[in-house]
Amino acid sequence: MEPTLSPAGYAALTILILPLAAALVTTLCPRRDPERSANLSIGAIAIGFILSLGLFAFTGDKAMETNFNWLVVGDLKVSFGLLLDPLSKLMLLVVTGVGLMIHIYSRGYMSGDRGFSRYFASLSLFTFSMLGIVLANNLFMMFVFWELVGVSSYLLIGFWFEKNSAADAAKKAFLTNRVGDFGFILGIILTWAALGSLNFTEMAWLVEKGAQSTDKSGGTLLSLGFSLLAEPLGKIAGGTHWWTVHPNVLVTLVGLLLFMGAMGKSAQFPLHVWLPDAMEGPTPVSALIHAATMVAAGVFMLCRIFFILDIPGSHALEFIAWIGGVTALLAALMALQQNDIKRILAYSTLSQLGYMVMAVGLRAPGPAMFHLTTHAAFKALLFLGAGSVILACHHEQNIWKMGGLRDAMPRTWWTFRWGTLALCGVWPFAGFFSKDAILAAALDPAHRNIPLFVLGVFVAGLTTFYMSRLVLVAFCGNARSEEASHAHESPGVMTWPLVVLAIPTLLAGAVGIDAYIAKLFPGEHPPHNEGFLDNLFAPFNHNILAAGFGLLAVVAGYQLARTLYVNADRDRLPEKIGVLAKMARDRFYFDELYEWFISVTQETLARIADWFDCWIVAGLLVRGTHGTTELVGRALRLVQTGSLQTYAFLFAAGVVLVLAWQLLGNSPTH
Repeated sequence: MEPTLSPAGYAALTILILPLAAALVTTLCPRRDPERSANLSIGAIAIGFILSLGLFAFTGDKAMETNFNWLVVGDLKVSFGLLLDPLSKLMLLVVTGVGLMIHIYSRGYMSGDRGFSRYFASLSLFTFSMLGIVLANNLFMMFVFWELVGVSSYLLIGFWFEKNSAADAAKKAFLTNRVGDFGFILGIILTWAALGSLNFTEMAWLVEKGAQSTDKSGGTLLSLGFSLLAEPLGKIAGGTHWWTVHPNVLVTLVGLLLFMGAMGKSAQFPLHVWLPDAMEGPTPVSALIHAATMVAAGVFMLCRIFFILDIPGSHALEFIAWIGGVTALLAALMALQQNDIKRILAYSTLSQLGYMVMAVGLRAPGPAMFHLTTHAAFKALLFLGAGSVILACHHEQNIWKMGGLRDAMPRTWWTFRWGTLALCGVWPFAGFFSKDAILAAALDPAHRNIPLFVLGVFVAGLTTFYMSRLVLVAFCGNARSEEASHAHESPGVMTWPLVVLAIPTLLAGAVGIDAYIAKLFPGEHPPHNEGFLDNLFAPFNHNILAAGFGLLAVVAGYQLARTLYVNADRDRLPEKIGVLAKMARDRFYFDELYEWFISVTQETLARIADWFDCWIVAGLLVRGTHGTTELVGRALRLVQTGSLQTYAFLFAAGVVLVLAWQLLGNSPTH
């Protein structure tokens, strides 16, 4: 019997299908009416946003799930399923709400581009793929949409494929993510082998039941399940029972393999190198990738499977926390010396993603989701503001060729400044509340990690410094180029989305999103604040050290930037920090290191394979066999003379040889 859909299920399925339908229709008839392509794409996500609001407001906190049988292979049963719970409903609002503003903005930004219809088709496909990740009720379905996000990002990053830099950036993003996805699929296989299910609800129940129950030896049934999985793996490894003796190693390995998927999608060290180059795509694409879709997918996945990462005996979370912290620090240092306005924002995204991953590793998935939600609003605002600046300056992206834009572009200036204040963590903007929650998690007595708290505060200061540098150089002072001196405000179709995004940038931190999210994860303690004013001052009441040090870092970062960059005509920081400035500008040579590593591994193997193919396969085996056959053929042709005398001679010689062989072979032995 086929499952029946509830009204909420129909709404969720409609939200998912509409962008796909828009992409298909736009692809099938792109050149007839480009404006209709934009209308279809915008209309699809607008309806999705309205339905998402309805689901969020009227369906309550109870999880609803629908499964359609898709594939059955032995004990493996794969379903196409939709999971509507508070976490997915919040993400639906983020993806469709922020995505809608980016779609509307794109209509003005991409106007006149010859690939206008292709752009909106790819944008709708991207939205469909991310919504599939959000609504998936099992790991297999999530992985299918995970790969669709990779394909969509490839199409959009390389949208202007006639530029070599854009084509290279698309390939770099695609291949880097495949490295992470290889680990992700291995983790999915091991998870199914250990738990017997890939459904999130079933896995959570199995983990909870297994962790609470014990076997005769006193160990948890969950550890026993991983031990049973470890035994055949040990036999494959040569008959050793080392894995069976230490099942916690396998539990940790599964968590780390699943995390590899997030390392790729959310661009965590050492798979961070693709994200800055993704700026080669159109600016609205950068906003979508960095705010509401691709990079958010990794953090969302970690929060969705947090119960697996936090299995008793697993040490995956400690590793995840430090990877997030290192990524946050490295990206912030790289941003100090970038001059491209979009690359500065790209490195800020890397750094903020590091905060989110660090929070997951600190056993605080609630603050991670809180920061993902607020970051989606103000980072989309910043990227769209950067796009407005780029168009006004005739596609100039170097901040040292801007200046004086705050008077020429007042609406872009005010909204961009709000986004900057939120990113830096200035109270009462949204970023302050979510970043404070992460810093407070590092000081939580249950999982206190002072080194990561210090790192987080230091990164907060660096964030304020490089964002203040961007604002002071690009918007303040005098115009430094002819393009900047003639800049003017962007049209309303581009500036009104900035105004709309500025509202959650200011208010999202104090409207109770953190309390809503805290209910989703066991062990989280929802704040008991009464009203908007209590929420405004809650961080100071909750943990004054986290809030205080966070604000001190902001003040220190701004004062240092003000000292160096007010009315500056050049960057004075290299004079202060010397070689570190060059290393930051060159991104600490990670790209060069990977290029060298590939040259000594992949290219060396390719050369060896090429030599083997040329000389052994093609030379010895193919050409050798061919040459031998040809030589024998030429020798045989020599006896085909057409002369009766020659044939008679050869016949007689053959008879003599046969007689000699017979006589010698039959002669008596002595």
